Amino acid sequence: MKSFRQAVEANDHAAIEALLADDVVFTSPVAFKPYPGKAITAAILRGVSRVFSDFRYIREMAGEDGRDHALVFEARVGDRAITGCDFLHLDEHGLIDDFMVMVRPLSAAHALAEAMGAQFDRIASEAAEATKAAEATQAAHATAGDDAPSGPARADRA
Repeated sequence: MKSFRQAVEANDHAAIEALLADDVVFTSPVAFKPYPGKAITAAILRGVSRVFSDFRYIREMAGEDGRDHALVFEARVGDRAITGCDFLHLDEHGLIDDFMVMVRPLSAAHALAEAMGAQFDRIASEAAEATKAAEATQAAHATAGDDAPSGPARADRA
């Protein structure tokens, strides 16, 4: 997915977030339970950008229907080299509704888990603030008579 890759490579978090569906589900390589919702997914991706260094995509693959993409990357977490893959699925509007990450080797996955664990309070705080802002915007639209859809979180997906 060219637009996502360009946004990541430019470290443009607003553009990355704009490509996420409201009901996106993020599956982490180091956490058991997926994270549903745009706010937490965007916050996690910002956290990852703070712990990865020398990040670069090295390969991109797309499914025949253009809705499934795999972006292979290399980066560093501290002194550990990490290789991984972002698996993206696009909804009918072209937004990312499923985002799964896999990484290797195990030593780098452990380093990533530790580094992201240190970021988690900040990630949770950013997600809570974004959720509050989105709810305030929806309330303002509802008060104005605008029927803006809110997109339910898909916690039932695994």
